[in-house]
Amino acid sequence: MFKERRKLNYSFGSLLILGIFLMYFTLYLNSTSHALSLNDEIARIQKTYEDITDMSGNFVQKSHLKDLKRTDTYKGQFFIKKPQKVKVIYKGEHPAEITVNKDIVLIYQKNENQVIKGKFDTSTYGQTPVILLSGLGKMEEEFNISEKNGLLLLKPKKSMGAIVSIELKLSENDFPIQSFTIYDTYSNRTEITLSNMKINKNIDDKIFNFTPPKNATVLEHNP
Repeated sequence: MFKERRKLNYSFGSLLILGIFLMYFTLYLNSTSHALSLNDEIARIQKTYEDITDMSGNFVQKSHLKDLKRTDTYKGQFFIKKPQKVKVIYKGEHPAEITVNKDIVLIYQKNENQVIKGKFDTSTYGQTPVILLSGLGKMEEEFNISEKNGLLLLKPKKSMGAIVSIELKLSENDFPIQSFTIYDTYSNRTEITLSNMKINKNIDDKIFNFTPPKNATVLEHNP
């Protein structure tokens, strides 16, 4: 039972982390410039956030798991639409699909024909959804933000689940983010690289609907 609970918790944490942080960091970095001071960059975030209604793109995710002494690599695509809709599709040997639509999250694991269903709210995932999906105007109140060696470093001022810090690597290309790295309290490290970003393409709401396949096992996740 304990191992099963850990498996469910890992599934939620590992799969949700991409959708949540894509919403936050793509919006944030789309408004930054090395020529601006940190305060100027933060001041421009809210304006950029207001102008973006949806986004999509591809990703490569590498999860370095300390206790298991291994690195898991995932590839896929994502769709995000304000205010609170996320679809992340993981491809490869272990295909999975995560759907967030308002306050419900569904994680479908194809190989197991299994769906994990849970409530997407602040009591389950800490303050992160509020910060990322309700606007970025109070970012300085939530994070200590600094720049070091060309990287942007964010550290939560208050508890944010297992997250210790987020490290951003900027790009010289038109889209200014090359990758971001998330560090947690278990000394794990998750690196995510983005590509083929598309902004404000009027993503169809149907993308964020999900009906469990026939005969799929549905598990309720209640942390």
